[in-house]
Amino acid sequence: MMAKKHQEGTQPKVEEEKKEAEVQPVEEPEVVSEVPAVIAEKEITQLRTELDEALVKQKEYLDGWQRERAEFFNYKKRMEREQTQGGQNTFANAVRRYLDIADDLERALKSKNRPKDGEGATWADGIDLIYRKMMAAFEADGVKRIDTTNDKFFDPNLHEAISHEDSPEHESGQIIEVVQPGYALGARVIRPARVRVAR
Repeated sequence: MMAKKHQEGTQPKVEEEKKEAEVQPVEEPEVVSEVPAVIAEKEITQLRTELDEALVKQKEYLDGWQRERAEFFNYKKRMEREQTQGGQNTFANAVRRYLDIADDLERALKSKNRPKDGEGATWADGIDLIYRKMMAAFEADGVKRIDTTNDKFFDPNLHEAISHEDSPEHESGQIIEVVQPGYALGARVIRPARVRVAR
């Protein structure tokens, strides 16, 4: 009986110890990695050096990219300008050929021998109509006659002087007469006006 009591008395203790063992987690030992301060300083210095080098390269790449972008933008603008100019040059060359025809028509219409009556007058009116249509077509395409009215002064950008003459009615440098009218396409002179200029 004594042995039974002893067994009964120890049983609850064993069970309690089991419960405590189950409830309390086993603590794992802490692993502390001790890095010597010298190694840490070297790594930090190396990382800073690498960061500085990366920042320098990043700036170089950014500068190069921005420069290339600006060069491409300028190239694109230059190509657009050259294409526009090429088209204008072709158009100006074509117009220049027709200006001589317009000059001939204008001279014919200003002739003192222009017929006033009969079939000759009808013919002259037809020539006048053709001339006016040609000038309207020029103007519609942006081709305009260079203004030389109201006693304009000679401008080498717009005029070509064929003679310099003494003229008491004009100031020095003033246009005396327009021998051949000049034309411009926008701001560009296709053909300068040929003029006589006062000295």
